[in-house]
Formats: sequence, structure tokens, C-alpha cells
Amino acid sequence: MAKAIADRAEVVPQLAEVFRAHGYEGATLALITEATGLGKGSLYNFFPGGKEQMAQEVLASIDLWFTDHIYAPLRSAADPAAGIAAMFAAVDSYFRSGQRVCLVGVVALGAARDLFADAVKTYFTGWIDALAHSLRRLGHDKAAARHMAEQAVLAIQGALVLTRALDDTRVFTRALATVRAQVLAKP
Repeated sequence: MAKAIADRAEVVPQLAEVFRAHGYEGATLALITEATGLGKGSLYNFFPGGKEQMAQEVLASIDLWFTDHIYAPLRSAADPAAGIAAMFAAVDSYFRSGQRVCLVGVVALGAARDLFADAVKTYFTGWIDALAHSLRRLGHDKAAARHMAEQAVLAIQGALVLTRALDDTRVFTRALATVRAQVLAKP
């Protein structure tokens, strides 16, 4: 039986988990209705653009979360080292210590990558740019800060993949600690 949901914002986290588990391509209407408890009519009422609109809104919600919890604190922290440390804590929490894959990464690697290319690029460049900004404030030159930020995001994303492949969250915990120490080392 379909359940009553007051607005689509309540559905977006459920949709995110379907896309996270099955990718955009594998997220069938049957899986979406099962996860949300909504019938097709309710889903299309909330998302007249169908599955593509659902995915766009999920990606927008991820972008908003990262903007609020990662990018803005990196850019505005009075102490850049504290902002960077807070980023690592937020990343660990968001990815549930490696138990949760990166949905944007799933989309980036899937066949629908081009459909959501702008959202994927915005996510990764936003993160790299914000971290590089903090690293410049710590005293790194522009090129070194950019390189370190790219390497940090690469290490985090790679750790998520390897954690999933090995089914061992300790991989993510170790990688996060290592990259945190590297990024916070004195220039």
C-alpha cells in the first residue's frame, strides 16, 4: 500500500539510497516505489520529469549538503587547519566511516555520466577548490595547494571504492587518517 508523504523533500533521501545501491541505470521504477512506498502516480506528481528529475534533485541535495558542511566551512573557518579537520570529520560522518559509497562517484562512473556531467563536475571541483583555498591559507602556494587538494579527494574517493571492494571499513579509516595527516602537515 502506498504511503502518504507531504512533500518530495521527504522522498529525496530514499531516492538517494536507491541510486547509491543500484546506480542511475539500475534504479528501476519498481525499486523506487518499493523504497519510497509511493505509487507511480505520487512519484510522477512529485517528479514530473521522471527518473532524471529524481536523480537531479538527489544530486542537488548532495551538493547542498557538501556546500553547507564541507565547502563553506573550508572557505570561512577562522583557522584553516580547524576547517580542514572539520572537513575530515564531516566526510567520515557522511560516508559512515566508509560504509556508504559516494553517489556522485557512482554517477560519474555510470553510463548516465554525461546526463549529469555538470553536477558531477561541480561536486568534485567544488570540493577541490574549497580545500585548495584552505591549504593556500595554511601557507601552500597555489599550485601545491591545488595538487594536494586533488590528491586528498582522490584518496578519499579511492578509499571508498577499495573499502567497498574489500568489505573492510578499516581501509577507509586508515586512508582518511593518512590523508588528513598529509594535508595538515606544515608547508
